Amino acid sequence: MKLVAIAGSIGEQSYNRMLLQYIAKHFENLVDIELLNIDDVPVFNEDEDLSDNIKIQKIYQKIYGADGVILATPEHNHTVTAAIKNVIEWLSFKLHPFDGKPVWIVGASYFNQGSSRAQLHLKQILEAPGVNAIVMPGNEFLLRNAKEAFDAEGQLKDAGTVQFLEMVIQKFIKFVKVIDMLDAPDPKSYQDEDLESKGKVNTTIEGVDMHDEHWVEKAAQKVHAVDGSTYVKLDRGILTVDQLNYFLKTMPVELTYADDNNQFIYYNKNQPADKMLAPRNPGQAGDPLADVHPGRAVDRVKQVIHALRTGETDLVSMPVPGNGPDRHVMHYYKAMRDENGRYRGVNEWVTDIMPIIKYYLASTGQKLIKDPAAKPISPITGIDVMAGASANPEPDVTSGASKEGPAGLDVTSGASETLESNPEVDATSGASEV
Repeated sequence: MKLVAIAGSIGEQSYNRMLLQYIAKHFENLVDIELLNIDDVPVFNEDEDLSDNIKIQKIYQKIYGADGVILATPEHNHTVTAAIKNVIEWLSFKLHPFDGKPVWIVGASYFNQGSSRAQLHLKQILEAPGVNAIVMPGNEFLLRNAKEAFDAEGQLKDAGTVQFLEMVIQKFIKFVKVIDMLDAPDPKSYQDEDLESKGKVNTTIEGVDMHDEHWVEKAAQKVHAVDGSTYVKLDRGILTVDQLNYFLKTMPVELTYADDNNQFIYYNKNQPADKMLAPRNPGQAGDPLADVHPGRAVDRVKQVIHALRTGETDLVSMPVPGNGPDRHVMHYYKAMRDENGRYRGVNEWVTDIMPIIKYYLASTGQKLIKDPAAKPISPITGIDVMAGASANPEPDVTSGASKEGPAGLDVTSGASETLESNPEVDATSGASEV
């Protein structure tokens, strides 16, 4: 789970920032928390729209992409600071990252009140129209006498305070998971799958026409996306953007990513479309899935996406028509889920499995023979890939695959044959084993 945290004080000495730093470090085994800096955010002025300002955009994207937000507010004159109010003004004007976002409010103060009035006021602000955050009710954390609360290493001294803090953050993690699942799209049937990508998810880039041929470049400019030698921290590694591109483009399969809003947002372009197993072109990146499939395939695409989204299956596999003795191209569709189990899109990979089959047969001394009892198998429950097959199926322009499986093939495994041992040949050395 990824959370972001903001301290309402921009002063050099901030006990609210110390509190967030302590939470992020002490509970790093429970949750990943990134502290955001709101210094130098320009003063809000609706007559001078700075929504595309790099500082505002960075905060917006971080909040928009996070699972939840922790706000730490001091109390100034019985209310919140001007700094945090200024940020919220920008993020409720043209940009709305708090909309539907779980928020936990904490606070530290010099005296006994512990920022209680500021927290109450901040809750009212966050629930205002245009902000629409979902603030966790109750479970307030008010750190009083903050000057004496931390030791020299920034650790909270009182064991009871730490214990209470852990209880509340555990509740917030559960709260975030509940809100996340309530927010997930819930199509009642596959016909309700929106291949036009009319909705939005927490990674949707707004303000750029998804049909634009230059969607990638314009969307990257909109969000100030990093590129080149900028480092990206991944789950188990740190790579530059260039290294990520090298890595993905040299994969021995063709990869496609469609997000949970059914928008086609990436493929690993490593050669021209006419040389690909599943032809794609750069201008398709950003398009809704409805635009990158022929009309006759849309119903099948909806069935596959819906089965993946609902967990009916996590993997769909099917061959393309026209496979022969020297080529067997397979398309695999794998559901991607976040750490909460929420569907986050489909990972499609395309590969010719025949070189692997031939190597396996050669290295094990076996051969393929016909299985007269073999019957086509539907790749997912409820989808009859044989139904309505055309004599000359038109390829899917995104995947290059027809949605009708050719007769005689097992559309799950792509095979309609069985292996027969051939001990006469040592396929590794070419020598007989007997």
